Amino acid sequence: MTNFDLTATVRLDKWLWAARFFKTRQIAAEAINGGKVHLNGQRTKPGKEVKAGNHLRIHKGSLEWDIQVSVPADRRRPATEARLFYEETPESVARREKVIEAQRLERASMPQPTHGKPSKRDRRMIHRFTNKSG
Repeated sequence: MTNFDLTATVRLDKWLWAARFFKTRQIAAEAINGGKVHLNGQRTKPGKEVKAGNHLRIHKGSLEWDIQVSVPADRRRPATEARLFYEETPESVARREKVIEAQRLERASMPQPTHGKPSKRDRRMIHRFTNKSG
């Protein structure tokens, strides 16, 4: 990992993009403006400066992260390095894993969709079946 200045500050939308919470800075800015990101317990703006030690609460869909900024990075790095930009609370990890498990169980209990339209062979079998019964 490259050396980072821990005393530096960086825009919130840029940090969220660099830490790989959002795919683009525009999406990060929209989430911030929509109240999905709280800095130190308060709603904020995309241009707000973030520094090491700040607390962030991020809502993305049904998932929520409670994190503390460790590195105020402004460059997007690989996911393994980006994970080092923050520290997540153990309660947040447990809560998120519980939600993911519940979603997985819900998906598993739902009926699977069909594979699309019937093939030529399937149509012939359907016609044979319907012609015999009528």
